[in-house]
Amino acid sequence: MSHSVQAKAQFNFNKLQKRLRRQTGQAVMDFNMIEEGDRIMVCLSGGKDSYTLLEMLKHLQRVAPIKFELFVVNLDQKQPGFPEHVLPEYLDRQDVEYKIVEEDTYSIVTDIIPEGKTTCSLCSRLRRGILYRTAKELGATKIALGHHRDDMIETLFLNMFYGGKLKSMPAKLMSDNGEHMVIRPLAYCKEADIEQYAIHQAYPIIPCNLCGSQENLQRKHTKAMLAKWNEEHPGRIESIFTAMQNVVPSHLADNELFDFKHLKTGEVVDGGDIALDKPDIPKQPATAPEQESAEVVTINLS
Repeated sequence: MSHSVQAKAQFNFNKLQKRLRRQTGQAVMDFNMIEEGDRIMVCLSGGKDSYTLLEMLKHLQRVAPIKFELFVVNLDQKQPGFPEHVLPEYLDRQDVEYKIVEEDTYSIVTDIIPEGKTTCSLCSRLRRGILYRTAKELGATKIALGHHRDDMIETLFLNMFYGGKLKSMPAKLMSDNGEHMVIRPLAYCKEADIEQYAIHQAYPIIPCNLCGSQENLQRKHTKAMLAKWNEEHPGRIESIFTAMQNVVPSHLADNELFDFKHLKTGEVVDGGDIALDKPDIPKQPATAPEQESAEVVTINLS
């Protein structure tokens, strides 16, 4: 590879890294994900997302004006062919506290779910319970997961298509048992960026299909739909995510979310109703503007 090609590749990687760091820091600030004195449990699966999450949080730990701890937890579920040596070897080089939790959930799941059926739902519930228990035992104040922007958008459509709910994946929310604050610092990061970053960093990726479970077809179809939209209509995915950050309850139909019953004449809410006029729909997709590094100077991510 020539010097000019190497220089260009390094330049592009620096831009990518800076963007991921900036977006992670912005999400952390927007949702107040990390506070002084936090002890954050980073869930590392061995996939591209969780590796990137750990690296972004380690950088944030170095440059943030507050002090917080990180420790890594991996759950070895005793799936056939799971390379037990990979994560310990990687983490030993990272100068980070970690714990490998060994629980044979694979046998439990295969005993209950018929062969050929999707095991993800039961496996996820078992994994969640073990991680919550581990977080409590190790004194975690927050649990950090590696879900990104595209995961949140996919979940939005899955809930709309199959659950009848306008509901996505939260960037920050209390766990379902009421004991742990769960955060997703990569909430603003694109999967494509994470994938390119992981390739450059040569992370030792562990396959996610070692259990042999059939892929969730609903999520697969939704992901394919979004990929096609992104190819045919550039900017649409960004516009969808922007919409998730600009909810107008008065222009939906949820009586629990907006008090339609007690609305009085003379009260103009969110621009009011334009009746027979056609709604003013922009010709170009609406996207949130890229945050400049100067706007996140409190963390100095770049």
